[in-house]
Amino acid sequence: MNAPTQARPAIPGGPQSAAAVLDAGLASHPEREALVGRHGRYTWTHLDAEANRAARALTALGVGGGDRVAMALPNDVDIVVGFLACMRLGAVWLGISLALAPPEKTYMVEDSDASILLTTPEIVASIRSPARVIAVDPAGTADEWRALVASADDARLDTEVDPFAPAAIAYTSGTTGLPKGVVHSQHNLLLPGAVARARAQYTVDDRIGVVLPLTLVNLIALGPLLAWQGGTTCVAIDRIDAPGLAGWIRDERVTAVSTVPTIMHDLLTHPEVAPADLETLRKPGVGGADCPESFRDLYRRTFGAEVTVGYGLTEAPTAVTMTEPERPAVPGSAGRALPHVRIAICGPDGTELGPGEVGEICVGPATGGAWADVYTPMLGYWGRPAETAEAIHDGMLHTGDLGSIDANGELFVRDRRHDLIIRGGANVYPAEVERVLHDDSRVAACAVVGRPDERLGERVVAFVEPVEGSHFDADELLAHCRVNLAAYKVPEEILFVDRFERTAMGKIVKTDLRRRLRSGGGRTAL
Repeated sequence: MNAPTQARPAIPGGPQSAAAVLDAGLASHPEREALVGRHGRYTWTHLDAEANRAARALTALGVGGGDRVAMALPNDVDIVVGFLACMRLGAVWLGISLALAPPEKTYMVEDSDASILLTTPEIVASIRSPARVIAVDPAGTADEWRALVASADDARLDTEVDPFAPAAIAYTSGTTGLPKGVVHSQHNLLLPGAVARARAQYTVDDRIGVVLPLTLVNLIALGPLLAWQGGTTCVAIDRIDAPGLAGWIRDERVTAVSTVPTIMHDLLTHPEVAPADLETLRKPGVGGADCPESFRDLYRRTFGAEVTVGYGLTEAPTAVTMTEPERPAVPGSAGRALPHVRIAICGPDGTELGPGEVGEICVGPATGGAWADVYTPMLGYWGRPAETAEAIHDGMLHTGDLGSIDANGELFVRDRRHDLIIRGGANVYPAEVERVLHDDSRVAACAVVGRPDERLGERVVAFVEPVEGSHFDADELLAHCRVNLAAYKVPEEILFVDRFERTAMGKIVKTDLRRRLRSGGGRTAL
């Protein structure tokens, strides 16, 4: 995908490209910490030099502007340095979750036509890929990647970077069940941090911890890029268990994290986590899933504030609305539009609907103020022009989600697109799981839905209609899923049905299945 340079107003306060995101900190406090991980601790000066060496190492491997570089690495310094190197080259970065099964990783590398995959020695041994696969041992000092970086010059390359060209791909699923790559520019990825800086959410004395995987491009935007635009430190945290996370917060004096209700719930209730461990945590963010009222009460008792919730999506990228702690809570609201975007509710014919009317949630640039016309949504879906045209037209991103806006600008999300399941903050796309279930020829039809769960938000449940006369049990299907899907996507229940109820168009009626789960019915054949 090639995107032409677009004329847009400057991002208020700069920088204008991710390639230049360290420049202000380098000028004002070069010897303060910019990045911390388990296996590295970089000042702004040190990080700048390391990113330059990594960029030159990629150049030596034949990577140039527009080439795709995939990384399947843990939360540590290597993945952040690698991302910066790609931005300075004008290359396109692709994060691949470590939790994915080998076939899932391979698909993303092949679909993006990545020329390089940087990953752990364990994954090198398990993946078969047309890309050049290079080992990066987080705890090592002599792997292939480090040898290349160590031998490179630390002077910055004289590369002209187009901030509106493709810069990163984030894979999400569609109705086919095969993930599709959401393409973002460097300009797009800077906007969440620029808005946070303009709203004075953080100071240079903050230390922003990243708990969720940095293989998610949204976490790159909300972690290191946001931290550096605010002139502060990013801490890459490689533990999500409560004692391990508490240790990171305590030892690195982390003041802010963005996580999901499941992880925060465990952090606040685990018997091995002492109040002193969380003394520095002044700005705990929670997102990625619905928050049960019991969790909201726990959060209020601990931090003396309301949970901040919002609405966002990979195509945006990240959040486009947010609740405001200083305003009275509005039950069911996902907050109001952030200053760089305009949210519209549109009918089937594209006309904008009035307050309280339910329609498709659409996102476009703000039309007035300092942020007018600064925002751009995704550039499109990698290699999928028809789906891109369906999602982006009339100057707006059409999300496919249904919602309404009240007279005060509060957004209410009525239904998630494509029946998305959010399990513990992780997105599970039913079509993707259904595709794997259909690999078994004895499955006549299947439907995957979420069962409400107080701790995880939802659990994955599969309904299966067997081919008439076939005989098999749930364990066989589950074993197949475990080989081909990440663990969090594998159904926790498989329920057999004689026949699905379908619409006149032949589609399975999932609302009835969800109703059965909420009522406790349908628990058979396990």
